[in-house]
Amino acid sequence: MTLQPPTTRQPSPLPSREGLGVGLGRGSATMIKLENIKKVFRTDVVETTALGGINMEVKDGEFVAVMGPSGCGKSTLLNILGLLDNPTEGRYWLDGVEVGSLKERQRTLTRRGQIGFVFQSFNLIDELTVEQNIELPLKYLGVPAAERKERVEEIMRRMAISHRAGHYPQQLSGGQQQRVAIARAVVVKPKLVLADEPTGNLDTKNGREVMDLLTQLNAEGTTVVMVTHSQRDAAYATRTINLLDGMVVEHTLL
Repeated sequence: MTLQPPTTRQPSPLPSREGLGVGLGRGSATMIKLENIKKVFRTDVVETTALGGINMEVKDGEFVAVMGPSGCGKSTLLNILGLLDNPTEGRYWLDGVEVGSLKERQRTLTRRGQIGFVFQSFNLIDELTVEQNIELPLKYLGVPAAERKERVEEIMRRMAISHRAGHYPQQLSGGQQQRVAIARAVVVKPKLVLADEPTGNLDTKNGREVMDLLTQLNAEGTTVVMVTHSQRDAAYATRTINLLDGMVVEHTLL
């Protein structure tokens, strides 16, 4: 598949993680390891198995697309990877640390600064400006004000949204909002970025630009796991994992 580059102005390179040179050691260390991960949702009258025993690994520096039909367990898997939920059974290692059984507070503390999220619906705070939205995760991490300002200005410049710093989300296009969401996700220099249908609310042109940004981020060292229905978006990844009925049915190198 041949994809045409966007015609709008291009963002500058994104910052790589501290201590990780581009291409150094990529693919050698394991960022994610899942062992027999199961997730069962129970009510008084019904039991639903969302994940039926997932075994998978994602290497440091990979870009993996997770695909499958609606209801196959993609979002449930992403929630577990992002420490938003615990598995019912199984073990999960994140960057060599077992995190599958952490309590809620421990999960929150672990994902801060380590995991960045990019959502289909952007999830920006309407009452905050672009600059304030991007700065928010740095505040949670206790980063000093001067450093926050420097890092936010740098990522806005590199994402080509500096001219929108004082605007509010409702004043932006969908593509611009997703740029802000990506900037917010990577300003903390996370080890892992999880993207849930990142182009689902965008037209083709803006979707292509968002995928180019995620590809650039991955090329500079960050591991990316993306849930998508789009074959076009999946073509940007280095590997696809296909789910069906809560199970991995296929791995494909691209």
